[in-house]
Amino acid sequence: MAEKRETCAFRTSIGGQALIEGILMRGPEKQAIVVRSPDGLVTKVEELKLIRDKYPILGLPVIRGAVTFLSSMINGVKALMFSADYYPEDELSEPGKLDRWLEKHVPAEKLQGVIVWVSVILSLAFSLVLFMLLPTFLAGLADPWLHSAVVHNLIEGVVKIAIFMTYMILVSRQKDVARVFRYHGAEHKTIFCYEAGLELTVENARIQPMHHPRCGTSFLFVVIIVSILFSSLVLSHMAWRSLWVRVLVHLALLIPVVGVTYEFNRWVGRHDNVLTRILAAPGLWMQNFTTNEPDDSMLEVAIEALKLVLPAEKGKDAW
Repeated sequence: MAEKRETCAFRTSIGGQALIEGILMRGPEKQAIVVRSPDGLVTKVEELKLIRDKYPILGLPVIRGAVTFLSSMINGVKALMFSADYYPEDELSEPGKLDRWLEKHVPAEKLQGVIVWVSVILSLAFSLVLFMLLPTFLAGLADPWLHSAVVHNLIEGVVKIAIFMTYMILVSRQKDVARVFRYHGAEHKTIFCYEAGLELTVENARIQPMHHPRCGTSFLFVVIIVSILFSSLVLSHMAWRSLWVRVLVHLALLIPVVGVTYEFNRWVGRHDNVLTRILAAPGLWMQNFTTNEPDDSMLEVAIEALKLVLPAEKGKDAW
């Protein structure tokens, strides 16, 4: 059950991501990675270079959602690779054939970039197949008995939600992933502590809620809901029984769906009333599968990461 949201002194735009034994925090000016290695805390701080500063059109509402989503994926993969470097490995294990081939044929300075882009492309492809193509195909099996694009899309939406929930539940039961989700809980608690205007200490962070309305899990869940609404409107005027038409429509709607969802999450995150709490409730409930209770050492990592991205000018990170 989602926890009761506390009254915040303000809402921050600072957000984070759980890593392997670490946390990525992103503020308005900098992003920081803090990893707990066998030798202690390892930190990496970088100044943010936003593409919308160079191309202002990419900062317009709706468009900025897709840009932010792709940027978050790339930065997230890079951060995961950084944290993995400090994860204890079996010294007797041999590198795989792919690792040896890459080391031999790709210059070291370019290898990380190649791995990042390959990881992002594979992640996107996996997500499209699992959460778009598979539900579209399965819902299509019922088409002979359907006479409405809206009904078809409702069935497809139910299938999407079922697949998404099944995936989350199965992943959350893996031991290593469950530990990452504990860092996810630490990230949320620390941000809540900061938003409440409390001193950033383990004691203050420990008592905060784990489920945050601006979490990526909530974002992905709302993406599914928005995609159902958009596809129902568009496909009702097209040859919706054709599998390829449905696939092409879903692909064409990706950018507007992600963009509208981003703006929706921003609006819900800015306001705290009965309506926004109702709208945020499903996404908060989904976080039961992606956040676990952290220990004090995890909270220490999250607090250190948050402190490293606090803006010099107080209030610059206000949502």
